[in-house]
Amino acid sequence: MKIRGWMEKDGKILTNSEIEDIIKNFPEILSDCGGEFFLQWDDCMARDCLGIMPGDCPAGKIVCSGVIKGDISPAPDLLSLEKAIEKAVVLRKKDCVVAFSGGVDSALIAKIAQRPSVTVGISGSHDLIHAKEVSKEIGLKDTNFIEIMPSEVKRALKIVLPLIPLKTPVEASIATTQYFITKWAQENGYEKIVAGQGADELFGGYARYLETDDIEKTLKKDFEGLSMQGKRDQAVAAKNNTYISCPYLDVRVVRAAGEIPPSEMLAGSIRKYPLREVASLYLGDEIAFYGKKAMQYGSGVMKEIQKLARDNGYKNSVQRYIDHLN
Repeated sequence: MKIRGWMEKDGKILTNSEIEDIIKNFPEILSDCGGEFFLQWDDCMARDCLGIMPGDCPAGKIVCSGVIKGDISPAPDLLSLEKAIEKAVVLRKKDCVVAFSGGVDSALIAKIAQRPSVTVGISGSHDLIHAKEVSKEIGLKDTNFIEIMPSEVKRALKIVLPLIPLKTPVEASIATTQYFITKWAQENGYEKIVAGQGADELFGGYARYLETDDIEKTLKKDFEGLSMQGKRDQAVAAKNNTYISCPYLDVRVVRAAGEIPPSEMLAGSIRKYPLREVASLYLGDEIAFYGKKAMQYGSGVMKEIQKLARDNGYKNSVQRYIDHLN
């Protein structure tokens, strides 16, 4: 048996021996297992229900000899959003490092997990400055603030471009930022990086949710698009022998979020309102309701890629510069 990631049953993390026992003696239980995993045994394989962990079979399926034999479809009890997030983070915190930008998504995870965290950015970038302030305010103990040298960005960009499915300026800048996070994690002995992916799509974090005429449809479309984001993030992480763990995509959190009417994801101009309400219990209102820049902008990486494009003769098109590198 080989497993990449981790598995749980009814909120308890399973050991390798327990997983082997399930496979051999109680295979029907496998369908009820949660976690983030790609499991292989004999001529069979199985993958977690949302496909967080990459693998050679469809998300949420059990496949033997190339034939789908069953589904991975855990159905834990319905929890409040607060309890669901807390449980999701606690299940993932062992031996992890938290990708911490100081925004509400990562700050809530970091506060609950109380694990080492890492922030990356160009010197003087918004994320480095803001994350230092937030870490002090919420009492984080083991924080690591890593300055990216501008000269490193081009090299990292050339590494990630062959790995990611969509080669746009936004996708490339996110992947480049992720590269520095995962590289630091590998160099410091971490395989699991717990991050805030999925929060924007689940709770309505993007500016476009304020403008749409059908927030339910927009949320559904964006949530379905998470698989492409996952391919990008996990491909970059795998390059550094790490993986991204996503508590906001835990089945408990997804289910709790699904109980909230889509219209209540916004409160006036405030996005991700239900998540911010929960976060305020742990972080206080000022941090919970702070509107932070997206990773690629807050880290300063997008600005540096734009500068590289200009310096290399692509003043009016970052996309053409990326195409040139690729």
